[in-house]
Amino acid sequence: MNLHFNQSLAKNYKSPSQIIRVLSENWVATNSYCPNCNAQPLSEFTNGKPVADFYCSHCSEQYELKSKKSKLSHIINDGAYKTMIERINNADNPNFFFLTYSKEYTVNNFLIIPKQFFKPDIIIKRKPLSATAKRAGWVGCNIDLRQVPESGKVFLVKNQQVIPREEVSQQFKKTLFLRKQSVDSRGWTLDIWQCIDRLDTNFSLKQVYGFADELKCKHPENNHIPDKIRQQLQILRDRGIIEFVSRGHYRKLY
Repeated sequence: MNLHFNQSLAKNYKSPSQIIRVLSENWVATNSYCPNCNAQPLSEFTNGKPVADFYCSHCSEQYELKSKKSKLSHIINDGAYKTMIERINNADNPNFFFLTYSKEYTVNNFLIIPKQFFKPDIIIKRKPLSATAKRAGWVGCNIDLRQVPESGKVFLVKNQQVIPREEVSQQFKKTLFLRKQSVDSRGWTLDIWQCIDRLDTNFSLKQVYGFADELKCKHPENNHIPDKIRQQLQILRDRGIIEFVSRGHYRKLY
């Protein structure tokens, strides 16, 4: 995998945003692959499809690319809020590629967040543009990566180090079970998973109960939070995300 952008493609562009769009999309099309089936190269959508940029012609996975100079931050600027919410609530919502690059146009980080990790509360609505703006009233959004469990951040390149394909594919496929859950069930699983991320490798059921008030705020309609916690821990255990050590004690496997 060549981590350098092909800068010769930018000679006909003056706008910085156009330049990075052309360079980053070309880099992905040339160097990336589908983590789901390992097919390469990815194909580019040509009809301005909302949200998605690439797709795999073998397994039909879709990908949207977001690029940013310098470091990978927790908040990623995105497009129209309404479009994004509609898309992530559909079955054909895309996976997301996030790419960071240096001032020398070299890839620093390139990761995928599989679509099953996206839920409405990861999308932050921005304020409408002012009445004097060219697109007055338009409402954009940001993507809050802090809402994604660490296992949902699948790096293909990390700190300029290329991750072996087999590792990428294994991590990507390990969480596909989430796609079979309903939106509500998946939301619960991801919320408990985020709580576990904040604990040590070895943790107790009592520690997870400590997030009960926080979970109640996210799910005010549920009056059986401890029961739901135990249910979700069992799901994560059955899927090999955590393991049971002894009564009331668990260990992370990631």
